[in-house]
Parts: sequence; structure tokens; C-alpha cells
Amino acid sequence: SAAYIKNNHIMADLKSVLSLVLLSILITVLLQSQVIESQGEPQTCLASLGNLNVCSPFVLPGTSNTTPTTECCAALQSVDHECICNTVRVAARLPSHCNLSPVSCARHH
Repeated sequence: SAAYIKNNHIMADLKSVLSLVLLSILITVLLQSQVIESQGEPQTCLASLGNLNVCSPFVLPGTSNTTPTTECCAALQSVDHECICNTVRVAARLPSHCNLSPVSCARHH
């Protein structure tokens, strides 16, 4: 029925909004942690990571559009590799700080 289809569409939109909110929270936590962790120029790293928000539509689970825009690619190119690596290391430690099991990102086929 039309009501069922409309309800499913609303739920899909709600999940998308929730994913964006969760991604924003994660980025905020990572950015705050990065200022503490980063050596050298933390403000530059912080600003560069903040610019990556234009890439969020391309990394959300379930997205159909995985081809980043020119704007996303430019933002990613402006981030120093050490800044990215430090941020990933901080993110990888978050579960242990919350008494959770480490995250395994192995691909399951």
C-alpha cells in the first residue's frame, strides 16, 4: 500500500539522518582527541579534518554514491598523511577506552 511505502521511505530518511548525526559526533570526538594527540601543528590538522565533512555522503554505510566530488578530493588532498594516521590511531583506541572489544574491520566474503 502507499502508506507502507511512504512509511518505509520515512524510515530510510531517518536512518540517513541518524547516520549523519553519528558520523558528526564521531568526527567531533576524533577532532578533539586529535588536538591532544597531534604533534607539530594541531590546529592545521584540526582544520583539515574539519574540511572532510564534504566527504561524508561518500563514506556512510549503505550509500549508493561512492564516487567523491572534486570538493571532497581536494579536502582529502589537503590533509597531511600524519594527521590522518594519528586520527585513525585515536579512533582505533576509542573502544578500549569505553571498555569495549576492539573493532575488527576484516572483510567477510
